[in-house]
Amino acid sequence: MSTTFAIEKPTAPAPMSLFERYLTVWVLLCIAAGIALGQLMPGVFQAVGRMEYAKVNLPVGLLIWVMIIPMLLKVDFGSLHQVSQHWKGIGITLFINWAVKPFSMALLGWIFIRQVFAPYLPANQLDSYVAGLILLAAAPCTAMVFVWSRLTGGNALFTLSQVALNDAIMVFAFAPIVALLLGMSSIIVPWDTLITSVVLYIVIPVAIAQLWRKLLLAKGQASFDATLARIGPWSISALLATLVLLFAFQGEAIIKQPLVIAMLAVPILIQVFFNSSLAYWLNRRAGESHSVACPSALIGASNFFELAVAAAISLFGFDSGAALATVVGVLIEVPVMLLVVRWVNASKGWYERGARV
Repeated sequence: MSTTFAIEKPTAPAPMSLFERYLTVWVLLCIAAGIALGQLMPGVFQAVGRMEYAKVNLPVGLLIWVMIIPMLLKVDFGSLHQVSQHWKGIGITLFINWAVKPFSMALLGWIFIRQVFAPYLPANQLDSYVAGLILLAAAPCTAMVFVWSRLTGGNALFTLSQVALNDAIMVFAFAPIVALLLGMSSIIVPWDTLITSVVLYIVIPVAIAQLWRKLLLAKGQASFDATLARIGPWSISALLATLVLLFAFQGEAIIKQPLVIAMLAVPILIQVFFNSSLAYWLNRRAGESHSVACPSALIGASNFFELAVAAAISLFGFDSGAALATVVGVLIEVPVMLLVVRWVNASKGWYERGARV
């Protein structure tokens, strides 16, 4: 059976917001502010670090909820019935996100953190760095993939359905995959802490967001859109505040070894380009349209870094290498993903010439 492409009317992608476009700049400013404040007021941040209950830091838990819930409001689980319309693209997305991405990152972490860069990194943090990279890779992107899809003219319904399906799978698969890969890396974490992180930072926020979404949509689409616009700054502010807290605790380590961020970025960069290229090529071989291949490739390259940061703090603490590794993912997210966006846009002609017709 042959596959044909429908002629799609090109639409101008919605521009990125000021925050989205300059995310790297804001993160760099948070690094500077966090390091400075941590050196000037160490007692204040140590007091924040002690505000824990059942190994959950309460201020950070609240910030993560404020950060995640507005993003999850955009996810429509009712779109799951559309999965069958592009089952090849969905299958490739799931294969990359759950069978390739976490395991390839574990391998890259072993190669670069335990072998290549090991002599230049603190020996007592090697396990923690690898754990942070695994946490980052085990959380598929939820919010920013909508931005990347818009910039490539991606199929909006496919993007929404793949995000909803990945979020549904993440509820059940995140903890087992993380536990498996950490165990294979000889890093043992308490199952109760890992399950607590999943419940706190996936299950409860998803439930709250979906209930809130239902209530808002009952008042009409205009009310829903107005609320999204109004609470958008909450998410941004919570992310920046969390980063300042993290770097206040990480400041001493970064001052002593400023190249640690660059070394942690290497496996993340390799993984982004590997996963996006593989997903893009597989969609081309499967005969999917370019508007499906783009969001499929982009979700495999991007990460739900808010969840990764929260889980790293819960499992290993503010001052851990795991927390720092997940934040490096935030730091390089925008410039690297914009490179991937530019690449898939520039290669559209090549893609459509080689796809099966």
